[in-house]
Amino acid sequence: MSDNTQQRAPPQPKGVQALKEHILANKVDSLLWSSRVLTILFTVGYIIPIFGNATNIYYKILMANALTSALRLHQRMPHFQLSREFLSLLLLEDSFHYLFYSLIFLYVSPVLFIVFPVVLFAILHSASYSLTLLDTLGQNSWWGARLLISIVEFQTRNILRFAAFAEIFIMPLIILLVFLGRAGFMTPFVYYHFLTLRYSSRRNPYTRNMFHDLRLATEAAANNPRIPTFARNILHSGISIVSRLAPPVQPAQQ
Repeated sequence: MSDNTQQRAPPQPKGVQALKEHILANKVDSLLWSSRVLTILFTVGYIIPIFGNATNIYYKILMANALTSALRLHQRMPHFQLSREFLSLLLLEDSFHYLFYSLIFLYVSPVLFIVFPVVLFAILHSASYSLTLLDTLGQNSWWGARLLISIVEFQTRNILRFAAFAEIFIMPLIILLVFLGRAGFMTPFVYYHFLTLRYSSRRNPYTRNMFHDLRLATEAAANNPRIPTFARNILHSGISIVSRLAPPVQPAQQ
């Protein structure tokens, strides 16, 4: 067959070609975006179980989050070294915290509240990169998606605060799950270590700030003259216990 009779594929739009080139040039960032979008889709599929077994989808949320965390660690950490310094750097990384989080709850019965921090971070971080991908396609593409992204970015502080709130209140939820036989006896102790890592985070102070806000709110409730004495004592005892369990916090590095 001659060249003149061969069929040629129609040329792709410039935006699509630019998007392909961007993805090939930024493979890890693109994989991160994909894993975060999968986390969101799996969460929707768990809430509205139309894609199969809800329990299987729930654990896929945690596995997608683990993949995201591992990829992010790959970006931020130096080459692996069997040393105390490497371990110290690893424990400081927020992505390691959430890799640890996924591993904890792979062995706990599904509870929707547990995946709240995971999906909130996925929404927040995928939004910013989605805007980069849309800009690659063209400045005027997908205005509806751009509107949703702008709403997410406008609510960044509230999203981070709610994620921190969920991290804290998952602890009493786990204790309840232990009594219900839906979590192992050691799960609260392991999760406590996750909370200490989040409390000490240098890049994300929201968990630490939320603990502070909750302490102020509890102290205000305890000092209310209308509250019974026994309830006041319980609140003050709770504040004292949580304060003693809080780890020391190093100053943030610039």
